Amino acid sequence: MNKELLVISGGWQTLGWAGVLVLLWFAWRSGDWKRLWDVSRLNLFLAVSVALMVMWQIRTGVKPGLSFHLLGASIATLMFGFWRGWLAASIAAIATALAGKASLPALGIEILVFCAVPAAITHHLYRLADRRLSNHFFIYVLVNGFFGAALAIGVVALTSTMVMWLTGAYPLEYLFEHYTPYYFLLAWSEAFTTGMMATLMAVYKPEWLETFDDNRYIRNK
Repeated sequence: MNKELLVISGGWQTLGWAGVLVLLWFAWRSGDWKRLWDVSRLNLFLAVSVALMVMWQIRTGVKPGLSFHLLGASIATLMFGFWRGWLAASIAAIATALAGKASLPALGIEILVFCAVPAAITHHLYRLADRRLSNHFFIYVLVNGFFGAALAIGVVALTSTMVMWLTGAYPLEYLFEHYTPYYFLLAWSEAFTTGMMATLMAVYKPEWLETFDDNRYIRNK
């Protein structure tokens, strides 16, 4: 959704911001943000946020409001968990809007769809895999890194399509023909990037991945 997308009504924009406020309240209640008091974690969090800002600036689109870019929310969630992963992606979304490449009024909807949704999918898939699958390095990388990121993009594609349709921005038939399929193609790039980064960090910097324990996944095998 970019700055040219003016067809979303004020009611939908208000709903988007209300959703963001609810998430911020739960994030505050969770206490997860307190981990950023550690200077090393804070520096890493800020570095990832800046990297996501750059990633979000590299985008293309087919029509006003229909843009495509890598999200990076999945790798941020694997590194920091849901709340801080979502927050890092949200900072990138805010920076993109301030740079004039996204709509400030519709930013609440963008944060929910393109930040909260992929972070939630990645987080819940990780928890499911952690409970049901064996603690193996390749399972962590393939399921949480590659498949998790691809699934997150797929859900984002369907969610954003429904939002565009429900808000009256574009007809559903047009979206399914000219918008949604391209996000499924983007899923491969997101999966490859996330999987590669998760692999490198798990091998060389496992302390950067809060969802990864090298004692469980590597040393005791």
